[in-house]
Amino acid sequence: MRVFQITRRVAHSANDMFALVADMERYPEFVPLCQRNAIRSRDIGSKVQVLTTEMTVAYKTFRETFRNRVTLDPSNGRILVEAADRAVRLQSCWIFQSHGDGSSDVGFSISYELASRALTLLTRPVFEKAFTHLIRAFEERANLIYGQSLRQQSPPEKPST
Repeated sequence: MRVFQITRRVAHSANDMFALVADMERYPEFVPLCQRNAIRSRDIGSKVQVLTTEMTVAYKTFRETFRNRVTLDPSNGRILVEAADRAVRLQSCWIFQSHGDGSSDVGFSISYELASRALTLLTRPVFEKAFTHLIRAFEERANLIYGQSLRQQSPPEKPST
């Protein structure tokens, strides 16, 4: 399985960034490669929500739809996504950590493997480029929705694969 992770300091609160990532039906508006993301079911517990989603990603002639199990855990600042079908092995995690100045660290990690090893090798460069730009896409979306901060932003940390 391929593993990718990145952390970035953003000029928005952890709660705002959590809400932005949890608003999954809006992903096609700004997330690289995401063509559609629909919530199929929602189970609301006392501390977490568990969703079943269906996401379609597309790039040139490649198009695939994945069903995912998503656990939203706002009290711990975590969103966990796990593949719910056999077409892909996938687990990703978002972690949101607040700072006293109103900024937060947004961490994203993903491990994935498509059912076809050849397809995994073929799509790896495209996916890794998309993952690299993913937090930036969420940060730009946060600037649009919550307003752009005037404070200087720290440079992105280098991703590790």
